[in-house]
Amino acid sequence: MLAPVSAAIGWTYRFAFDVFERPMLALQRLTGPQRLAWFFLLPNLVIFGTFTFLPIILNFFYATTGSDRVLLSERPYVGFDNFATLLTCQNYLDPNSCERDLFWRAMHNTGWFVVAQVAFMVLFSLLTALILNRNIPMRGFFRAVFFYPVLLSPVVVALIWKWILQRFGVLNAALEGVGLSEINWLLEANWSFFWVVFVSIWAHMGFYTLILLAGLQSIPSDIYEAAEMDGASKWRVFRRITMPLLMPTMVVVIVLSLIRAVQAFDEIFVLTGGGPGSATLLILQFIYETGFAYTPKIYGIAAAASILMAAVLLVLTLIQLRATRSQSEG
Repeated sequence: MLAPVSAAIGWTYRFAFDVFERPMLALQRLTGPQRLAWFFLLPNLVIFGTFTFLPIILNFFYATTGSDRVLLSERPYVGFDNFATLLTCQNYLDPNSCERDLFWRAMHNTGWFVVAQVAFMVLFSLLTALILNRNIPMRGFFRAVFFYPVLLSPVVVALIWKWILQRFGVLNAALEGVGLSEINWLLEANWSFFWVVFVSIWAHMGFYTLILLAGLQSIPSDIYEAAEMDGASKWRVFRRITMPLLMPTMVVVIVLSLIRAVQAFDEIFVLTGGGPGSATLLILQFIYETGFAYTPKIYGIAAAASILMAAVLLVLTLIQLRATRSQSEG
């Protein structure tokens, strides 16, 4: 009974492969073996170009045109006026002296957020990876626990923490339970910025911990055994062996966390909405609100701000790569 079924399935597969093979052989004879790969890459290239390169090109057109019209044919050319509007400032350290003060508030907030989030993210991820790399009880369980927040949607993460931090939330209920007064965690500027950084680290730390853990496990164990035989201290082993060999992985973590921090939006928008006031307004939210939420919608300013953000991100990434490369070579 099984033999005829197996034969029928085998014949079906052979027929399908023969039908597919003949046009592929003809195409290979027509284009040559070296160019045949482009035929398979073409669908992805078309999709990638349509949804990536085309929007980038359109963004440059919007950045150099004015008015609140969507169609490019209805938008007058203004050159670099949108960039000049964003960059007009008497004192770049004082957003109130800038023509677009909200843009510079967002830039300042983004700068502080990137510094705090990336620094603590890398530090906590490294410490966690070092601990989870040791032979501790329930190591597999703790690895899963630290990675679990990465699996959650950013919106879900923000809603969970908003439920905890709101005025009548879990945290204030716990404070009242021990006789302390409640705190408006999300309505005070300093506290709201702290929690924005904290929630972002909590949500994404597991991803970078996993990368660093993989880097630690790739270091040969015989190097540590040789250092132990030589009587090297744990701090010396960490400083002379672990960190130099982990540096290529650390570069990846720093660059990825830097890019993610500059592009932070989802969790912060749901958690605080950029408030109170503009205390947690970051550059990506400014771009979104200027181009889509505000009325009138100022597409040119939003497009120019996005190009400036991309330029700053590129410069920071190149500086970081150059610094870490020099340190590794030294």
